[in-house]
Amino acid sequence: MNPFDIINKYYKEGTEIYNILVTHSNLVAEKALEIAEKNPQENFDLRFVYEAAMLHDVGIYLTSAPKIFCEGTFPYICHGYLGSEIVSNEGFPSHALVCERHTGTGIAKAEIERLKLPIPHREMMPISKEEQLICYADKFFSKTDLYTEKTNEQVRKSLSRFGEESVRRFDIWLEKWGR
Repeated sequence: MNPFDIINKYYKEGTEIYNILVTHSNLVAEKALEIAEKNPQENFDLRFVYEAAMLHDVGIYLTSAPKIFCEGTFPYICHGYLGSEIVSNEGFPSHALVCERHTGTGIAKAEIERLKLPIPHREMMPISKEEQLICYADKFFSKTDLYTEKTNEQVRKSLSRFGEESVRRFDIWLEKWGR
């Protein structure tokens, strides 16, 4: 599959939001593939990693995030499950799971309920090693400061808003795979 077939269906090439989405997704894909190459023992599905990394944020246009030119109506935290619905409807259910499960280091159903998040009440934790890898690689890049790779401390600080468990999962991946 070509992820741009889906991206170009929902985003107009040359727009600010398109450039932000594609640049960010490409940086995440490159980082995930770089980490995968350093960890051949994992035998990652590299084609899937690239495709899913390029699509992980496809739902952002449906959210309200003016700083990154998103003019939708949903809260930004909804972009994962909304992107999952898009990608699933396009016929790629495994890729859709990456969209749904990449926020923070994943969000447990209990956390969704406890925090009363405006997303479906179900487990949204990355399960497969590819889902975890893309989720991990995504933590190093922001869509508001596109080309600056975050330090480990910056990632931890960013994740702290999701709680200690998110930071712990990041540290496990860092120890397991490196940067």
